[in-house]
Formats: sequence, C-alpha cells, structure tokens
Amino acid sequence: MTTEQKIRVLIAKPGLDGHDRGAKVIARALRDAGMEVIYTGLRQTPEMIAEAALQEDVDVVGLSILSGAHMALLPRILELLRANDLADVKVIIGGIVPDDDIQALKAMGVAAIYGPGANTSSIADDIRQMVQAARSHNG
Repeated sequence: MTTEQKIRVLIAKPGLDGHDRGAKVIARALRDAGMEVIYTGLRQTPEMIAEAALQEDVDVVGLSILSGAHMALLPRILELLRANDLADVKVIIGGIVPDDDIQALKAMGVAAIYGPGANTSSIADDIRQMVQAARSHNG
C-alpha cells in the first residue's frame, strides 16, 4: 500500500519588502491544490529561509520578491541551501523580475520565475512536475 508523499512548499518574503498579498494568494492556492505550505512571513533573511527549508524538509522554496533585490538575495539563498545539502530543493520566484535578470537567475539554479498575474493553477502544476521529476530521479 503506497501513499503519495505530499509536496511541501516553503513560501518566504526575503528582504525588506512589506507587501505579502501575492505570497498569501500563492500559499492558499497551493494548499487548495493539496500541498503542505509553510509561510514564513515578512522580512526574512537568506539565513532564516535556508534554516526553515532545512527544518521543514521542503521540496520547493517559493520566494516572493517585489523589491528588486532578487539579484542580491538569490545567490545567498541558493548558496545556503547548497551548504545545508538542500541542492535538490527547487527554488521558484514570484514577483517583479526584469527580463534582463531571468536568464542569470535560471543559470544560478532558479527553477521557475513567475510575474504578476501568473496563473496559480499553472504554478501548482509546474511544482508538481518539478517535484515528481526530482523524486523519480532521486529514487
């Protein structure tokens, strides 16, 4: 008898951006899609996010960034995840990301980037596909 392991997603707001409506909308949509969602709240440091990802044993870290600080925050978050043996954890970003930064972020290891108005069902489907692929790859 096999029970499918629920997908665990950490939603975090790194940096000083105080707007969390989008993060809350995504958190609710992913919960409604059957995922376990941990929302860390506002003004999280990269260290706090990496520690929460480790403690909560998540499959995906979703970051909501509207402040424009993604190019400063993302390298540190990815570095800390790797340092904690969480290189398998998929990192996705939602928010305001200029087109010029998308390729650089993907090259760093960001799995997906969603702009304002992204379809929440599509995001949930993307997460399911990412996690299923990672789980089948890892055994």
